[in-house]
Amino acid sequence: MVCSESRTEPSAARSALPGEDPVLASLDEAHRAERALAREAAAAGLPAADTIRALSRSIAADIRSPGSRGSLFLHAAAERPGPGHPAHPAVVAHRRWLLDTVAQLLARIRETPAEAAARQFVMLCDGAMVAGCLSDPVAAGEDFLRAVEALLHAHAASVFR
Repeated sequence: MVCSESRTEPSAARSALPGEDPVLASLDEAHRAERALAREAAAAGLPAADTIRALSRSIAADIRSPGSRGSLFLHAAAERPGPGHPAHPAVVAHRRWLLDTVAQLLARIRETPAEAAARQFVMLCDGAMVAGCLSDPVAAGEDFLRAVEALLHAHAASVFR
């Protein structure tokens, strides 16, 4: 769930506390869950590529799960666009965290700049989640996993310079 899946639209998101913005509460909850998942994967002591694979399998499983509506963060960005909305900083911070987390893992695979490959990973997540909503979610999940594998091989071969 690193790219944060959502089974509810932001407009239907629940509020954790009375008076709290339900979208912000849902974004915070999703971000915390994803960070915990990333910590668990890293704590398993897997090599960096296998950690990325484990995270990717979790994302693919959520894309394929019944009722998945895609990324809560993408929904929030689309429905509450622009830096003036309180959801914007939460979305930007989550994406920065995801990018940094994946870049750190990729840098452990090959000591070369990993920012470009990490950006492509995030784009793959975004695209797979949208594809899962608009077409066959099983195929979208499988395509995502194949694309991540290609990305890992390309990074290891230092195609990204």
